[in-house]
Amino acid sequence: MRLVFAGTPEPALPALEALLASTHEVVGVVTRPDAPAGRGRSMVASPVGRRAEQLGLPVLKPAHPREPEFQDQLRALEPDCCPVVAYGAMLPQSALDIPAYGWVNLHFSCLPAWRGAAPVQHSLWAGDEVTGATTFRIVRELDAGPTYGVMTERIRPDDTAGDLLERLAEGGSQLLVATMDGIAQGGLQARAQQEEGVSLAPKISVADARVAWEEPAVAVDRRIRACTPHPGAWSTHEGERIKLAPVQVTDRTGLAPGELDVAKNAVLVGTGSTAVLLGELKAVGKKQMAAADWARGARLVSGARFGR
Repeated sequence: MRLVFAGTPEPALPALEALLASTHEVVGVVTRPDAPAGRGRSMVASPVGRRAEQLGLPVLKPAHPREPEFQDQLRALEPDCCPVVAYGAMLPQSALDIPAYGWVNLHFSCLPAWRGAAPVQHSLWAGDEVTGATTFRIVRELDAGPTYGVMTERIRPDDTAGDLLERLAEGGSQLLVATMDGIAQGGLQARAQQEEGVSLAPKISVADARVAWEEPAVAVDRRIRACTPHPGAWSTHEGERIKLAPVQVTDRTGLAPGELDVAKNAVLVGTGSTAVLLGELKAVGKKQMAAADWARGARLVSGARFGR
């Protein structure tokens, strides 16, 4: 089949590479417009856009896919199907109707669970033991289209959202190729999603990533891992924001929520249950460092507190 791939961030790259190595022909790429980045805030192409340009593929960067000019350009590429991974824009019906086999999305959850922008983060935060990826035909309703295939992935106790997404992106790329193969061969039919088991995964904000120390230690651990690397879990100390790397749950009791126990080589923080052992952290204007080094530099003693 002739494919036009749609994707934007780095996790979409394994799927693009897998499709390029397949028997299908990738004839173009759709991605989000260039955006300011870095200290100089210069305009930078998306990871998918940069890779497509390196390959010499036609790259379409519409401000919105409803634009008639974009849709005319897409028609000119004559795609049979448009595989999608984390493109980042809602597609109007007029665009969905252009390829004969529609737009087929690789979504990083086992649908109908965790429909939305942040399925990996919400799966970790909820304490799921297993997640996965699903291919489905895009319809107007959010992540509700009929599904073609699914893969599963066990969540490890120390997984961050970044760790889990990396594995899903690699495994999901093969699922997407298999889905394209099945559609091309005519034997793969999409099936309607179940009406039961729907859960939503909206984008996680910086405010959501603030640690609530009054929660049990297991909930604190999940929140921090779900928000690593983005948007980054954080708390405050004396009004200054501290970005937190993953922690370890301990059996230590006796610390109030947010209370620090500072030792020479370790810093514990109280929660609503047992304490957690801090890993690395980053204060404003500082490099990331071990919690004990931060405490030593800030001259902290036991009894200091993180704010809420």
